[in-house]
Amino acid sequence: MKAYELFTAADPALATQMLDWFREHDRNIYKSAVATLAQSKKLRLVFVQKKPLPEQYAWILKTLRSKQSDTIGEHLLQAWFMAGNQDLLAQFCDAMGIEHDGKGSVTGDLPAELDAAKLDGAVDTLVAAHDPKLVTLYLYVFNLQRAGGWDTLTAKLASDSRLVLA
Repeated sequence: MKAYELFTAADPALATQMLDWFREHDRNIYKSAVATLAQSKKLRLVFVQKKPLPEQYAWILKTLRSKQSDTIGEHLLQAWFMAGNQDLLAQFCDAMGIEHDGKGSVTGDLPAELDAAKLDGAVDTLVAAHDPKLVTLYLYVFNLQRAGGWDTLTAKLASDSRLVLA
């Protein structure tokens, strides 16, 4: 799934959680993303900023669901996971045996293949410790890090009933 498809399929509460996190922890990214999205729709930033927050979020989510917003959507998801969900990323990397900096940022190359048994264990660990919808979204975003994704992860996302976006 591409980022715009993830925003379409995911529970809107996850997008709200992400936007809230950026507003609280990194307003520059929030403002830059809104400006980029507004510009892509040929709107002035102030048009979006003047809306009440629930309307801003609704507009942002609607815009992120469009194919033309795929790149900015993917960048937002990556930034949110890298900065706001480091424990989840670190737990996944640890369970998969992927070298990382302690915060979930991979320090070497991504593996060519993902071991199915390790992946099963990683998913069990993550679902026990985090919201399954958040885990699912992360796994889809992780799968975007390699052209075509990993067959093992794609199959796991399709077959595990705990891994649903909405």
